[in-house]
This record gives sequence, C-alpha cells and structure tokens, in this order.
Amino acid sequence: MKRNTYILLVVVIALAFVLGACQKQTTESPEYPAPAEVEQPQEGYPAGGTIQVATDAAFWPFETVDETTKEIVGFDIDLMNAIAENQGLTVEWVNTPFDSVTAGVSTCQYDAAVAAITITDERKEVMLFSQPYINAGQIVVVAIDNTDVNGVADLEGKTVAAQLGTTGEIEANKIADVTYKPYDTYDLAFLDLVNGQVDAVIADYPTAYGFIGKNADKLKAVGDVFTEESYGIAVCKDKPELLAKIDAGLQAIVAAGKVKELEDKWLVGQ
Repeated sequence: MKRNTYILLVVVIALAFVLGACQKQTTESPEYPAPAEVEQPQEGYPAGGTIQVATDAAFWPFETVDETTKEIVGFDIDLMNAIAENQGLTVEWVNTPFDSVTAGVSTCQYDAAVAAITITDERKEVMLFSQPYINAGQIVVVAIDNTDVNGVADLEGKTVAAQLGTTGEIEANKIADVTYKPYDTYDLAFLDLVNGQVDAVIADYPTAYGFIGKNADKLKAVGDVFTEESYGIAVCKDKPELLAKIDAGLQAIVAAGKVKELEDKWLVGQ
C-alpha cells in the first residue's frame, strides 16, 4: 500500500474517532439523534433563512475552486451545505483569504466560517466552535529528493513556509533560527517548494497529503504528525443559537451516514 493511501486511511479513521468522541470519551459510537429527531430551526434562523459563511478555497481537499465550474467545492463545503440543508438554512458563501476568514468571524462580519479551522484556546476567546469534525495535526513536507530534513527537528536554519494566519505559521515561528516565509495560500507555498524556493512547508496533515497526492513525484512528508489539533466550524460569538443548530445538524448527518459519504468522496477517493 502506498504511503499516501495509508495516511489518507488514517485520516478517515481519525475522523471517525473524533466524531465518536464529541460527546463522551469511549470507543463506542455516540447515539446521535436521527434527522427526524433534531429540533426544528430556532427563533432567529427560520427555515429558508440565509447565513453568510466564510471560507478560503485554497485547502485541497477541504475547500478549493473547481477550475471548470468556478464553484467552491470540497469536504468542508459539502459538510456545511449538508448541515444547512438539515437545519433548513441557506448558505451564502464568501471566499476570502484565511486571515480574513478568522478575523471576519471573530468580529461577526460573517455568521460562520469553515476552512479547515483549527480549534485553539486563543480563537475560542473571540469565536464559538462546533463539535470537532476531524483530528488534524501539523506535518513537515519537503521535496522528494531532500535527504537533509527528516522531521521538524531538522528545520533549524532552514527556510520554512506556511500560510498566513494558520497553526502551521505558529509552529514555523517556534523553530529556532528558521527563516519563515509566509504565503497567502498553501497553493503558492507548495508551488515554491516544488520549485526549490523554500526548504519545507508546515501544514495540517490532511491538507498536506492532499497536495502530496497531486505531486507524488515531487513532494513527500517527513517525520510524524507533531501536534494534536482538531478542526471545527467557527461561529460568531453573538450567535449561540446558530451554533446549537450547526451542532445538531452535524450530529444528524453523521447518523444519516452523510459524513461517511464525504470521507469516501474527498479523503479516500483522492
């Protein structure tokens, strides 16, 4: 089995584990409510109401722009659309750089945001978060012929890239004597890695393996995942009723098997 395929299977297993651990720490599957049991849309968000959701369509396979249709697609997009459909809401998507995504939801410019957003204590001070829907730590990616870097411990003195506003950027800046090079998107960071402009990229490992899968002859991951992180849907801090609906919708689509379909489509199938 190829390493890339193996890791993607690990992602799927991790996703199932995290969703199973949302309500209690156990190896048994949680008793999520069936779709019919989920309460109806709460006051302030009537059926057919529209919510504005921000994303940064540069995190394959979670969110990206389809070059043919020019539509935003990906795991996160399908996930949020399914939650909204279950809860009788309509999503108005806003595609904006990642730092604007987090800044916008923290100031309630947007109702919610989904963009492979890691749940952190700092972010929880200024925004609400749904239940985690995937466990995704950081990993180092280098050119396939690189023999100098075998993990995060070897990055001292190297030129390291990450996307602005991400936990990859936070981790890169923790490394002693590193030359950190920020990018507006991971697409650009990985392109410069392929072209030899940087020594390594630090990224969430599902995102990293998405890019590796499209450049299997040029890129590789090295070392282990070196952080423990979870993705969540961010919500304006003034809208706890919307958060409750998003959590109820997430539980319902898990029970209906929709999340498993998305795993097969976007994680395993890539």
